[in-house]
Order: sequence, then structure tokens, then C-alpha cells
Amino acid sequence: MALYFMEYDLRKQRDYKTLYDELARFNAVRILESLWCFNRINTNATGLRDYFRNFIDNDDGIMVSEVSDWACFKAKGMPSDLK
Repeated sequence: MALYFMEYDLRKQRDYKTLYDELARFNAVRILESLWCFNRINTNATGLRDYFRNFIDNDDGIMVSEVSDWACFKAKGMPSDLK
């Protein structure tokens, strides 16, 4: 199982609910305001980026990265909070 971070910039319409609902399905944990983490198997960052593009608008930005080491300071949550 791999740990992924996803960060986004929702620009004009800022439809957070659609994206948040999908992140909830992934049991994602919010690390910072626009940074979430989740575990997945049998995928990669490119596949996840393409998947989450379905839940944002065309003018929004998104970045997904596989993470092997992390450290937080004054974060809302931490990868160790994942269930």
C-alpha cells in the first residue's frame, strides 16, 4: 500500500463539495487547507491525478505525489491518522 498526497487549487467556481465527497470515499485525511493524504494500492500518481480531475473544474489545478517520508508542523491532521 502506498501513501499519496494530493494538493489542489480550486479557482473560479470553487466547488469543494464534489472533491471533498470523493476524498471521503478514499478515507483521506486533511493535512493542510488544500493538502490531503490517503493510501491506495495498484495505482500511481498519474492515475490518481487523472481520476481526481473528474472532481474539479477545468481551470483548477491538482498535484498528486507518492510519499515515502513526511514531517508535519501545526497540521490539521497527519498521515498517521489514516485508518
